[in-house]
Amino acid sequence: MEKIKCIVWDLDNTLWNGILMEDKDVELKPEVLDIIKILDERGILHSIASKNDHELVMEKLNELSIANYFLYPQINWNPKSTSINTISELLNLGVNSFAFIDDQAFERDEVLYTHPEVLCLAETEITAILNRQEFIPRFITEDSRIRRIMYQSEMQRKQAEESFQSTQEEFLKSLDMVMEIHEAREDDLERAEELTVRTHQLNTTGITYSYDELKTYMTDSNYRLYIVSLVDKYGTYGKIGIALVECKNFWRIKLFLLSCRVMSRGIGSVFLNYLISEGKKSNQIIQAEFVSNNKNRMMLMTYRMNGFKQKDKINETEILEYEISNGSSFPTYLKLIGEEKEIVKW
Repeated sequence: MEKIKCIVWDLDNTLWNGILMEDKDVELKPEVLDIIKILDERGILHSIASKNDHELVMEKLNELSIANYFLYPQINWNPKSTSINTISELLNLGVNSFAFIDDQAFERDEVLYTHPEVLCLAETEITAILNRQEFIPRFITEDSRIRRIMYQSEMQRKQAEESFQSTQEEFLKSLDMVMEIHEAREDDLERAEELTVRTHQLNTTGITYSYDELKTYMTDSNYRLYIVSLVDKYGTYGKIGIALVECKNFWRIKLFLLSCRVMSRGIGSVFLNYLISEGKKSNQIIQAEFVSNNKNRMMLMTYRMNGFKQKDKINETEILEYEISNGSSFPTYLKLIGEEKEIVKW
């Protein structure tokens, strides 16, 4: 059962009682505000697909003090399937993790026809949402609670980038990014599991790990489980990557995973080169496993651009090996803090 990551609301006779263009004094349905707040705390995002007057709706949402809960609201006269597709692209989330609520059966059917993977609900089902398993994450982590805020910070970054007049590297330098990498602690494991479950595009093997599995690896001296977090002047990105490394006769990266929100920041190469530098300290051959899933080619390119070449293939798993002769460079636009809380350079 796919967990819901974003819920898209119709407005008239769904979010509120009545039709806004006929009555500017419409009121929220009594249960809606609490539901929005609770789902927000669970890390579920909210948006809007409404055939309505944009200016009038935004005025009403601000009057009700709830406009801030909705990311990329689509208030226009387009088909609602088109609006959902737009929201999906802007959030970079698959529509198979979307729910859509509308009082009109026609609108639900139109969405289902184009996006059969979307969970479509009638307005009469709103009160039952909080108890539906699709809306109950396994863990509610620190990152879950601030997920909407992190997306809103990302909107600010995108706006700043679009108006920035110099080079991409100068823009990245202007962000004042600080990246921290450490071996995972027990209080990291809920988020680590969440990352493996939520991240498909930038997961080198497509494997998911449970809390208990990750805890076993964390406490096994033959493995190292790393976690990476990132902040900049706009706020925190949260914990955005993990790596599981087998450390026996050689170093082998069993899993390398990043949130898609940070890939354009060059974080993948920095994280990977940190792992390489740690492996070099042990004078070990450094290898990595990669399993293609038609979504994660960018991670294969990250390995290749940082000195890995295919050594072997076992069934669907490519075994890549790092060529020590390839040098590693550290970008000047961020500060990296390692295990000892010291600034890392190489």
